[in-house]
Amino acid sequence: MIGAAAGCQSENVTRDYAVNSDNIIQTQDGKTIFTANIDVNSVTFMDAKKKKVTAEVPVCKEPRQLTLSPDEEELYVTCMYDNKVNVISVEDKEVTGSIKTGVEPYGVVTSQDGELLYVANYRSDSVSVIDLEDEKTVKEIKTGNRPRTLAITADGGKLYVPEYLDAGIDVIDTKKQKVVKVIQLENSPDKKDVKKSQGIPNTLEQFVISPDGKTAWVPHMLTNVDTPVHFEETIFPAISVIDLKKDEELVDERKELFTSINVKDKNDKAMIVSNPYDVVFQKDGSKAYGLMSGSEDLVVFDLKRGGNAVQILRRIEGDNPRGMVLSKDGKSIYVHNAMSHDVATVATGGKSAFAQARLSGDNEKLIQKDSLTPLVRKGKKIFYSANSDEYATEITGNNWMSCASCHADGDINGLSIMTAKGLRNIPSNVGTTENGLFMWDGTRDDFNDYLLTVQGEMGGMTELDPGKPIPAEVQKMFDAMFAYLDDPQSFPAPKSPYRDGGKLSADAAKGKELFEKAGCISCHAGSQFTDSTKAFGKDGKLSTKNISFLHDIGTGSSIDKASKGDARAGFSNPRDAKSFDTPTLRGVYDTAPYFHDGSAKTLEEAISRHEYKDKPNLSKGEVMQITQYLKSIE
Repeated sequence: MIGAAAGCQSENVTRDYAVNSDNIIQTQDGKTIFTANIDVNSVTFMDAKKKKVTAEVPVCKEPRQLTLSPDEEELYVTCMYDNKVNVISVEDKEVTGSIKTGVEPYGVVTSQDGELLYVANYRSDSVSVIDLEDEKTVKEIKTGNRPRTLAITADGGKLYVPEYLDAGIDVIDTKKQKVVKVIQLENSPDKKDVKKSQGIPNTLEQFVISPDGKTAWVPHMLTNVDTPVHFEETIFPAISVIDLKKDEELVDERKELFTSINVKDKNDKAMIVSNPYDVVFQKDGSKAYGLMSGSEDLVVFDLKRGGNAVQILRRIEGDNPRGMVLSKDGKSIYVHNAMSHDVATVATGGKSAFAQARLSGDNEKLIQKDSLTPLVRKGKKIFYSANSDEYATEITGNNWMSCASCHADGDINGLSIMTAKGLRNIPSNVGTTENGLFMWDGTRDDFNDYLLTVQGEMGGMTELDPGKPIPAEVQKMFDAMFAYLDDPQSFPAPKSPYRDGGKLSADAAKGKELFEKAGCISCHAGSQFTDSTKAFGKDGKLSTKNISFLHDIGTGSSIDKASKGDARAGFSNPRDAKSFDTPTLRGVYDTAPYFHDGSAKTLEEAISRHEYKDKPNLSKGEVMQITQYLKSIE
């Protein structure tokens, strides 16, 4: 660590209440609010009573979540793209130190006595235990895949670590400093009516412990992979409830659309909400509030009268609400909007069963200057939005889903969804604008072609004719989204935890030689490790008509279907059911499952299943070495 006495406390203070890390937190007296400003690389201090910013502190790259020391003298913030935690003096309002972590730190909490700092390393699949006195990592606790946020119980005995995509919740015994149990969220069972909530839980955004410490609420999504992707049948919002005594899911208490979340609009139809992100409780446990980052709504649950949703406050002012805190008197909720970088205030109406939440006052701007250009910011807002009312045309039908509903935080979601062409693995967006043709079968050569995805899968822009030019105002939406995806800061290739001091290990170096000798480089070539970048037409531009770089390596299956092409290309892009575009290998260590249909669960399996002319017979040891090389590619 660099800096002075970041872990020292002026007096011994032991916290006696549960804490979860978040992108917005407050002091125990509720006087000061702190926000991690994500892509602006700063942390803001706000006076809650005056609702005025008192300081904006520059920090390292991509600050994601925050926590306070028990004495509230230090503020810790994870910097996802710098692999470190910054330490901020609350009194001096400046960074006083920096602690190295694993790859892409996300969640962060201190122990109840303030002696230890726990950090969830998203790409390293671990929790770092850091001694704040010695400024050293004393333990690296192995977790499940992609640990995200963190929560610690009031007695400090248990640390909960949600696995973002796999829907497991690792329970760490803080005395033993190891995972003692994994709570696996149950799939919501299939229903005959495919438009009813069902599917596989994933994208676990938070773990919020109730005031009595008996349960925790976990906001997440459900993805139905059994039917062809369709906005009303594939993605559903949910909040799961965990029994903290037994460390088991209370399956019957899960909050789902059309059951526990079934608030009707003026036409007596269920109001649709999307992308659950955070939860807060009234101190007496009478109400809970669920924040929906996609549809930009607040759902109010009455816990004294059955626990169901009783109100949906439609359209929180601002863009992409991701976090919130409740004032100490329970009268106000301060909502952190991650894309507009401001705080909205919601008046709860108090604890009465008949109280109605409502917006209150103007938003407070959190930053002095946006780090993104206006065009990139607009594109990022659209990418994360499921607000059907905000833009020139609907990005989705009836607020159902955002681009991030499948591309979790812009990345993979670890699932393969059914399409008219067969199962399709959700790809990462790392380098997506530089990787050649779009889609697994290379049927798109222009970003505007994603109009077909918006119409066919998301239920948006349905008034447009896909065979005609896109109207000017809608074209601005596509230009903005492309600018966001094309910005190098948006989806940098993740650093690999498999490298040895930043270099290839001996096995990985040998694997690189084998990779090239085996001919893998003939397809996985260049800086992006794909030959799709060569699929040019006669005009020198990418063209779906050039199928020379689609390859049949034996991965097609009986459910893959041929295509006659699509209207965007004038049906000049037909495809067989066995030839596929070459995916990039940048960050491939963390993009399982593999192949177009997600049928290879590991890199070893993917390597072994490749079939092509003159493929050498590889030993298990050689497959291992190639795997080590692939895991090292950044």
